[in-house]
Amino acid sequence: MLKSYTVGTSAVVRLRAVQPDDEEFLYKVYASTRADEMKLVPWDEAQKESFVRMQFTAQQRHYAAYYPEAEHHLITLDDQPIGRIYINRDEQEIKILDVTILPEHRSAGVGTPLLKGIMAEAAETKRCVVIYVESHSPALRLFERLGFSMVENDDVNALMRWCPAV
Repeated sequence: MLKSYTVGTSAVVRLRAVQPDDEEFLYKVYASTRADEMKLVPWDEAQKESFVRMQFTAQQRHYAAYYPEAEHHLITLDDQPIGRIYINRDEQEIKILDVTILPEHRSAGVGTPLLKGIMAEAAETKRCVVIYVESHSPALRLFERLGFSMVENDDVNALMRWCPAV
């Protein structure tokens, strides 16, 4: 996986391991994925905050319990955090548990080199890359453009897979 790369003419994207004091930023990233959904519910801001925080905590606990060896990195742009990636590797596959970039940094060329780096690692180690993507997410187009195939789709999440040519 790429640990550092340049986008545009000079902006540097780096990955760094998540630290305990990154919790609020990680929550902000997670909350950005639920913002559209929260616009649809008739709750006040405190109820929305409470719900999203509960879901964030549940997700963190789930990943820690089921993927204890997973790597959790912040994605930084010129040393400013802009997203996160959670990735688990086993002998058969590289599973991207979560990759999220804050909305204001999406579609800026940050994600594609990162994903291509994961795909290169998979090709070198003869493993597939898998990720669940929300079925109606614009990110589906990115994964399809990179050569991922839809394995299953339950109208909520789509399982996408990319395997190197053998």
